[in-house]
Amino acid sequence: MSTRLAQGGRLLNKGRAMEFTFNGKRLRGFEGDTLASALLANDQMLIGRSFKYHRPRGIVASGGEEPNALVGLGTGNKFEPNQRATTTELFNGLSCTSQNHWPSLEFDIGAVNSKLGRFLPAGFYYKMFIHPRPLWKHVYEPFIRRSAGLGKAPTERDEDRYEHLYAFFDVVVIGGGVAGLQAARSAAEAGAKVLVMEQTAHWGGRAPVDGGTVNGQPVDNFVDETLAALRDMPNVTLRNRMMGAGVYDHGYVLGYERVTDHQPSAPGPRHRLWRIRAGQIITATGAIERPLSFAGNDIPGVMLASAVRDYAVNYGVSAGDRTVVVTNNDDAYLTAITLKKLGLDVPAIIDARSAGGGALADEARGLGIRVETGKGVAKVKGGKRVTGVSLCNQAGEGAEIEEIACDAVAMSGGWSPVVHLWSHCGGKLVWDTAQAHFRPDVDNAPTGAKGEAFVIAAGTANGELSLAGALADGHEAGREAARRLGLKASASDAPKGDSPAEAAIEPVWMMPQGAPIKLRMKSWLDYQNDVKVSDVQLAAREGFESVEHAKRYTTLGMATDQGKLSNINGLAILSDALNQPIPQTGTTTFRPPYTPISLSAIAGEARDELFQPIRRTPIQGWHDDNGAVYEPVGQWRRPYCFTRSGEDNHAAVSREIRQTRARLGLLDASTLGKIIVKGPDAGKFLDMLYTNMMSTLKPGKCRYGLMCNENGFLMDDGVVARIDEDTFLCHTTTGGAESIHGHMEDWLQCEWWDWKVYTANVTEQYAQIAVVGPEARNVLAELTEDDISAETLPFMGWSDITLDGIPARAYRISFSGELSYEIAVAAGHGRALWDRLMEVGAKHDVMPYGTEGLHVMRAEKGFIMIGDETDGTVIPQDLNMQWAISKKKEDYLGKRALERSHMADPTRWKLVGLETLDGSVLPDGAYATEEGVNDNGQRKVQGRVTSTYYSPTLDRGIAMGLLRHGPDRMGEVIDFPKVDGTVVQARVVDPVFYDKDGEKQNV
Repeated sequence: MSTRLAQGGRLLNKGRAMEFTFNGKRLRGFEGDTLASALLANDQMLIGRSFKYHRPRGIVASGGEEPNALVGLGTGNKFEPNQRATTTELFNGLSCTSQNHWPSLEFDIGAVNSKLGRFLPAGFYYKMFIHPRPLWKHVYEPFIRRSAGLGKAPTERDEDRYEHLYAFFDVVVIGGGVAGLQAARSAAEAGAKVLVMEQTAHWGGRAPVDGGTVNGQPVDNFVDETLAALRDMPNVTLRNRMMGAGVYDHGYVLGYERVTDHQPSAPGPRHRLWRIRAGQIITATGAIERPLSFAGNDIPGVMLASAVRDYAVNYGVSAGDRTVVVTNNDDAYLTAITLKKLGLDVPAIIDARSAGGGALADEARGLGIRVETGKGVAKVKGGKRVTGVSLCNQAGEGAEIEEIACDAVAMSGGWSPVVHLWSHCGGKLVWDTAQAHFRPDVDNAPTGAKGEAFVIAAGTANGELSLAGALADGHEAGREAARRLGLKASASDAPKGDSPAEAAIEPVWMMPQGAPIKLRMKSWLDYQNDVKVSDVQLAAREGFESVEHAKRYTTLGMATDQGKLSNINGLAILSDALNQPIPQTGTTTFRPPYTPISLSAIAGEARDELFQPIRRTPIQGWHDDNGAVYEPVGQWRRPYCFTRSGEDNHAAVSREIRQTRARLGLLDASTLGKIIVKGPDAGKFLDMLYTNMMSTLKPGKCRYGLMCNENGFLMDDGVVARIDEDTFLCHTTTGGAESIHGHMEDWLQCEWWDWKVYTANVTEQYAQIAVVGPEARNVLAELTEDDISAETLPFMGWSDITLDGIPARAYRISFSGELSYEIAVAAGHGRALWDRLMEVGAKHDVMPYGTEGLHVMRAEKGFIMIGDETDGTVIPQDLNMQWAISKKKEDYLGKRALERSHMADPTRWKLVGLETLDGSVLPDGAYATEEGVNDNGQRKVQGRVTSTYYSPTLDRGIAMGLLRHGPDRMGEVIDFPKVDGTVVQARVVDPVFYDKDGEKQNV
């Protein structure tokens, strides 16, 4: 049985006991325990059930690679499923439950699947759930949905707090073992700003458990001394309980910090997601021990040898009273020696190597431990816990030589460097035959835009499995990172590590090597998804030769541990079945995050009122105080209109429009997108984004432009101003500012990465006020001594001016058809300028107006609105805007798409104006019908209304719409049915209803 030992427990505070519950049973542990170590200390060997066969599952590992010990943690609004017991720190009052069983953990009906295992091999669902087809909807699909998943989804609202943090470092070291700490010290001594992250609560990695000396002192002393030195350096940041979740392009690192998981009542966020930019990244992520594939290797009590050692040394917990060690390498001998010195019985070390081990094997024999070489385990005896192992010859087929009684098995199949983060961003791997693992190919590291490597692997993550090798490699990694940053590397020597010499590993992918099908069907590769050796061999026989195909057919490596324990063994079995070397088979794709991160951490603060924060312009306070009725526009709330006492919205809009057209109106246009595009290639870049030519625009001038996506459909429009030879300011729609900036960056980063262009979204940096109407020039003239006459500042020009002492930029553009200036000032001056314009404009009968007035006036002028006249299927030609498509440019986004036959179809609906015969307002979105029905029995349609308003200027309803052959049908009367059954008739007219020649805006 597993129990707490009198000795050991270097991480425990035995002076502080803690109580917790597992499936309602009250248990006891100590401060410093993990949930896994506390469960083992209470002899809780059975932790859960596997996914497919519902086989009993116990703890296998001691870290994030654990596939079995997943629990539902907490209750109520603190509940979180699928939490690893091995990485969950124990706290007083912790409550957890096992998963994936019914009605109980001990007695699970689902275990009947295990008895039917021969009928449920890999890929059975692809064959079984196809026929008969009528059963899919009512039998198969409901069954699959009920069976899916392991834990239960939370039902209550998560009340914890989460946050994001943005940081910049010269060097980020991922991993706080001895190699990572030494790498950080070397880089920091060269002057680099360094972040070190360690996913556990403790520093030093495996070294303090495995022992050895550094510069003649115990390795623990080295860890303490190095940590003290790093803490004294102002350029070093140390973070434990923080995982390196992913490495991305341009030195971007995602860090996942569990801030208060171990102290739920402590103040602060529960999790913090770090978004980091680094000059160089050092992955000192260690290595993971591999299991061995023998029959019954999934029975609770069969564990990794390193995990057995961890629980004994770190937590003073034994996995059993009698532990058999099974290995193909020397490292597992350390476990046997450790257990023996703690007073536990080790009946035998079963070494698959015929030559046996080295110095550690001699030490084990000296302690009286029986060592069997050239032997293997045919099968493990037991059900819900281990009772013994069947000894056999490794070179044979599993004939039992002897049964050895035991209650735990410590297995070791060698070590695999953690290459996940190295591989996230394109780092290549090479097969190390001598050590039987994939390690980073240092000649093919992840590279940046200029082809320069920005990731360095260090220590055991780089295949240096000895203490001396890991320290030397970590030291050099830190020096190399400094050199790449242009710093002078430290001249200090690497610490000298010393540990026992080890005999060579002998790869063992199946035990025994000639295991018959009966044993292979009980030899497990993926513990969580119940993938066996026989499943992978079946996949190969059925033609799934690609490792990615075999993975999906068998679900190998698709569980929550993402194959950390199973993948290498599975690759080896597949390679053997295909009769090809392991490097030829290759690996599956490593994708972030390294271990699961909470959805709440991804969301961060984005919840409730912060989920989509309402943006406020600098003038919002004035709007609040003056009767603004708001409407949502993107993430902003813009004034729809400003109502006065006794007015409804319709009356307010009509008043605002009449006054603006007659005298003077002010519009808060601050929300319009403003994106700076700068650089020698800025003109070329904008020529590719817009349908018309922007590179020929002169400084001081503006040009209206259309933007299409790759499919030729309109996505945005706006006015582009050229500031100087290398700088443009692109105006976008309010709702399009973020997406258009992202669109620009997407093309710059992914396609035109070598173009010298910089973009910045400066929407919130400026307040923008439209001064509109016949009195616009007069009111501005009272506030400036600069010349703003039509000759000096003509239509579609801009000029820097000063308004009442405020630096401003005046754009002579109009969306209303009136004389108009859009005045941009620094956001901090926005309210002051608005107040001054209201004050000076009072004698000119100034009238603030909102978005509805804006929309009506633009419709009166026949100006399109993205999102009204466009819906993702509209092209410039549909809107009669061929004039905005350059015939001089060789290419632009959407050019080839616009040449497709469908885009040139003469029956495409085209933009027209619509006037109802009775002067009423057409319903928004109404369809224009014609005689006949379509194949679905629905009335045929020939067009639709895109924008419709009451025009106070014309005192009638006006509308714009898309109509088949529209421009050729002027004067024709069209029917528009309403939802109440009545029909409105409208005449097809020119879409420009007001001031067709533009005389008012050009005044």
